[in-house]
Amino acid sequence: MSPFRSHMDTALDEARAAALRGEVPVGAVVVSPEGRVVARAGNRTRELCDPTAHAEILALRAACAAAGSERLPGHDLYVTLEPCPMCASAISQARIARLYYGAADPKSGGVAHGPRVFDHPQSHHVPEVYDGISAAEAERLLKVFFADRR
Repeated sequence: MSPFRSHMDTALDEARAAALRGEVPVGAVVVSPEGRVVARAGNRTRELCDPTAHAEILALRAACAAAGSERLPGHDLYVTLEPCPMCASAISQARIARLYYGAADPKSGGVAHGPRVFDHPQSHHVPEVYDGISAAEAERLLKVFFADRR
């Protein structure tokens, strides 16, 4: 395994690109056990008319397709916002090893807030979770995005 390197800057780039498309600025990056980015995505729910097209889901789909498997053991996921319950469940199902996220989401989060999916007995796999990574920048992107729409 290679030495730790954060990929949150890449996830933030995906969040910025999502905002430019008029999507809620959330970005996600899947990293292989060797430290290589294998998938990256930003929210596309409006563009695709798909309520499941969250950044995490899109990145997991692409990484699984590239791996030829529905599971990604040893892989890391970087996401700019605390995953919602749907995304947290998908992270568990994909067997992601480590989840790194930026901003907390007290309203819609599913990891540290709300249903706390990984604490539920039906969660068959629990990744290591690291929060607050580049949280200030992730929060700023979200605040600017929503302020512009009010």
